[in-house]
Amino acid sequence: MPIIRTPEERFRDLPGYPFPPRYVTIGGARMHYVDEGRGDPILCLHGEPSWSFLYRRMIPPLAARHRVIAPDFFGFGKSDKFTERAEYSFQMHRDSLVAFMEQLRLDRITLVGQDWGGLIGLRVAGEMPERFARLVIMNTALGTGEPPGSGFMAWREYMARTEDLDVAALFQRALVQERAKTPEILAAYAAPFPDRRYKEGVHAFPMLVPISPDDPGAAESRRAREVLARWTKPCLLMFSDKDPVLGLPAGRVFEKLIPSAGPMVVIRDAGHFLQEDKGEELAERIRAFLEANP
Repeated sequence: MPIIRTPEERFRDLPGYPFPPRYVTIGGARMHYVDEGRGDPILCLHGEPSWSFLYRRMIPPLAARHRVIAPDFFGFGKSDKFTERAEYSFQMHRDSLVAFMEQLRLDRITLVGQDWGGLIGLRVAGEMPERFARLVIMNTALGTGEPPGSGFMAWREYMARTEDLDVAALFQRALVQERAKTPEILAAYAAPFPDRRYKEGVHAFPMLVPISPDDPGAAESRRAREVLARWTKPCLLMFSDKDPVLGLPAGRVFEKLIPSAGPMVVIRDAGHFLQEDKGEELAERIRAFLEANP
């Protein structure tokens, strides 16, 4: 399992990201995470091809009253990266998240999941519901193997024919708010990936989404869906109006599925990476949700 680690100098002077790095070792690889504040944990999980930097606008206001934990999945951010594509699987990411939770002894978790953070996090919540107190679901789906929409298939096909994803250019296209498109912010999203060798995890993720019933992870995600269909603990849905892949239609699926979800909150003028576009609004809505559901 060849492992490489992004040089620390790539992460110097990141805008709005003053958080000291913390690490756990899982299976011989080092996983990075942010850990700020005190109290029951708010576990913030990123997706593709982002990292905990995506949550930087949300961490300070939430950490004022709660403990906020934002790990980087293997292959992303400051976490170690495998140079072999075969090392990346839905099961590996699931297992590494569970190992992370065990090492930090996390309980009474409020899950905040977006994109792959939802696919992985909601599967784990379905498998270990006793560890989770609340769900905050944003711009994501369940990997149950049903045929995905045309937006996702277009993204998957684009990644299949792209040999070296330009991460900064992707964020430039996907972000909606102009304030989020500064050269410094775009460079921060690209910082974990000095060259193509560091991007196997990025290129693997789209191909790991189960798109047929027999794909790896699909059966486990269907079982998680059955648990969510009986979920009575607090659940907040926030989906953005300008995400062509996992926007409002994806949110309506959860609105119908989860009994405790209530009406979906529509985040206006935000794209797929709504934490970057509207992080302060999301943090305020989560704070109100936690206060209403202590």
